[in-house]
Amino acid sequence: MHIQWYPGHMTKAMRMMQEAVKQVDCIIYVLDSRAVSSCINPKFDELIKDKPVLYILGKSDLVENEDIKKWSKEFSSKGKNFVVADNISGKQKGIIIDKLKKINCEMLEKYAQKGAKKSIRAMVVGVPNTGKSTLINSLSSSKKTITGNRPGVTRGKQWVSLAEGVELLDTPGAVPPAFEDQQKALHLAFIGSIKEEILPIDELAIEIINYFRTHDKEQFCSRYKLTDIPSDNVEAFDEIAKNRGYLLGKKGYDYERTAKAIITDFRSQKFGKIMLDYPENLGE
Repeated sequence: MHIQWYPGHMTKAMRMMQEAVKQVDCIIYVLDSRAVSSCINPKFDELIKDKPVLYILGKSDLVENEDIKKWSKEFSSKGKNFVVADNISGKQKGIIIDKLKKINCEMLEKYAQKGAKKSIRAMVVGVPNTGKSTLINSLSSSKKTITGNRPGVTRGKQWVSLAEGVELLDTPGAVPPAFEDQQKALHLAFIGSIKEEILPIDELAIEIINYFRTHDKEQFCSRYKLTDIPSDNVEAFDEIAKNRGYLLGKKGYDYERTAKAIITDFRSQKFGKIMLDYPENLGE
């Protein structure tokens, strides 16, 4: 399956961010902990330039603690400022605010020496559906941005002021204009960062089946009452559909319903907590 998705509003979003970056002091870069390296958009790196960056390893509750620790070690070794956040509890709010003050300490000190108090202006970036708006809502302790568990919800820029002297600019999610690494594109499709309407769901479901042939096979087989995953994809679909009762009467099995079930089960952790990208695979 070849994935290519770059709708017109993303071109507009990148242009908007190019202008907005001149108005901010730093960047908050939100990454989905399930697919950290896949969520890194090279175009954001060009955009950020010399601005201080705070990386948020978001949705950390969707992966195992031991796995997210590997990314913490990787980011620490590279000297990157980061916070591991679950995006739900808001427990990391104080840590994130403190980190923002730390990476902007020189700028804040300059204003303090002049007797002035300066708010920190941070632009929040990330690929679609990484939880940018949810993070902002948890920091502001109220729903001030539009959120949704699907890509492309935020379309325009939105400023949110926090009581702690921080102003956040929420921006639309954007993927790279070209996916040179189709494995990363596939991982983004798995976690819902690419609009489902442009994806052939049967092929996406097959890719998920292929993933489980070499990873966490027991979890997949247990979910669908399989003794093993058949090597033939049609046979695999047949067995899953039969065991789930997805039938079309005398017409056979309901493959569309089966494909949707596999995709939904993956995204709703029915196979357990799964991390797709590991630091040790960065060189592959």
